[in-house]
Amino acid sequence: MSSGLPDRDPLPRYLAPVPKSIEDLGLRLAWLVVAINLAGTAFGFWYYRHQFAETATVMWPFVPDSPLATLLFALAIGAWKLGHEQPWLTALAFFGNVILGLWTPYTLLVFSEQYAQFQHPAMSLFLFFSHLAMVVQAFVLHRISDFPVWAVAVALAWYGVDLIVDYFVPVVGDPHHTTIPVPRDSPTFLGADALGTVAAGETSFTLLALFLALAIRVKKLETGAIEADGG
Repeated sequence: MSSGLPDRDPLPRYLAPVPKSIEDLGLRLAWLVVAINLAGTAFGFWYYRHQFAETATVMWPFVPDSPLATLLFALAIGAWKLGHEQPWLTALAFFGNVILGLWTPYTLLVFSEQYAQFQHPAMSLFLFFSHLAMVVQAFVLHRISDFPVWAVAVALAWYGVDLIVDYFVPVVGDPHHTTIPVPRDSPTFLGADALGTVAAGETSFTLLALFLALAIRVKKLETGAIEADGG
């Protein structure tokens, strides 16, 4: 550990694409990062207010995907800063910020014409780049956690269930994915409908998050940064 910060393990660029100077800055300004994420969480809950009103209360935990991801990130960084990093919480934050940080820009691009009809361009740009920033901050979490397999399993279980109730088996009411600007059965491309298109995106990003988390674990083991412990 240097300058009070956790060391940067020798990971390949595709697992640690954020420059070390930016990682260090984010970790040094941890409480500011926590505050920004909490502000984003508050905005996200406000953004989802209409969808909450239309969703059965029991399914509310599956509605605010992006604000939940930023809340998890704030909690993960806060726990680390207080000296009590929780691997399961860090893994949840990593998964959430990768998945939703990519899904929202993807959806904004797929339905760009439709969003342009009712959403101000400034809001679309804000949502696009603020969610990409979620991906950037996710790639800093390897500095505070070794992503043990059991913690990755916790994250996969939560986001796997979330994926299922969002698109495939809603359990109560309609599918619980973030509202999209077209009917779910609207044709898009390659023979898919709108629901299938956004489901394909979230499924792909969930698999990507799983791969990245496990690859970080494997590379840390290979380089000797951590020792195998069965976890």
